[in-house]
Amino acid sequence: MYGSVAHALDAVEADVLVDFTDATVVKQNVLAALDRRVAVVIGSSGLTAADFDEIDRRAREQGVGVVAAGNFSFLAALLLRFAAEAARHARSWEIVDYGSASKPDVPSGTARELAERLATIRTPLVSQTVHGPVEARGATVAGTQIHSVRLPSFVVSTEIIFAAQGERLVIRHDPNEGPAPYIAGALLAVRAVRGRVGLTRGLDSLL
Repeated sequence: MYGSVAHALDAVEADVLVDFTDATVVKQNVLAALDRRVAVVIGSSGLTAADFDEIDRRAREQGVGVVAAGNFSFLAALLLRFAAEAARHARSWEIVDYGSASKPDVPSGTARELAERLATIRTPLVSQTVHGPVEARGATVAGTQIHSVRLPSFVVSTEIIFAAQGERLVIRHDPNEGPAPYIAGALLAVRAVRGRVGLTRGLDSLL
């Protein structure tokens, strides 16, 4: 047992740090590993675009790799890839992010990663003419409206709704409560990260 990730990395030799901790500590854990030239796989949510920019710079300075994914499920990775293709043809979309009642960070890492990926393709058309509390329209992340639902019985479900005149396309990922959907993706990231330098976002980048 060690008091911190930094102490653990000073005490034992490590090839890769896998972080599935908490939004309040993930950044300091990642930077501690990079300072010691240990590659990192990030599965924790709560990091912002600015945090990822800093992590990428530090990783490149140290010559090591970082793989960060909002979700390590292969089907969730396909949701991101399919949504990126849909965004090339649709001009309007919004994300609904479902999490457990105890999940404190909003939006989820999966939803944030999805919004930031779509921002590299185009910015959606969003209607902000509202009468009433503007908060009801959700939060704007990288140009996309995200609505975070936090209720019992959800794990981390992600839904993106594309809309055009007279039609809609809904893409949704629903995991069960067990860890099975995430194991293969996490192992893929661990195996891949040591051959990379700098930050790689999204499990779909490794498929």
